[in-house]
Amino acid sequence: MNDSKITSDLLRGHTDTMILRLLSEADRYGYEVVKLIAERSGGEYELKEATMYSSFRRLEADGDIAWYWGDETQGGRRKYFRITEKGKDTYSRNKSNWAYAKRVLENLL
Repeated sequence: MNDSKITSDLLRGHTDTMILRLLSEADRYGYEVVKLIAERSGGEYELKEATMYSSFRRLEADGDIAWYWGDETQGGRRKYFRITEKGKDTYSRNKSNWAYAKRVLENLL
């Protein structure tokens, strides 16, 4: 096991923000979100589907995202998620909070 691997605990509080970031780029379906997080972390972090869907439910309840059924010509229909205007504001606020926490932690550690 790689000792420098990111622990789930370290990132757990930022799952919603990671998802909002991806949705700010384009509408996405669940598996795509999981795959992109793994790719962009260089394989260092794997978002569990249960965690992702919990975030989706929370973000939807807060009005940060909405969903719609895709029009798939092959295979099953996919549920796509999109960021709302409120979600864009939430993402911006969360990212600012992260930058602040990062500065504080760099000074402390």
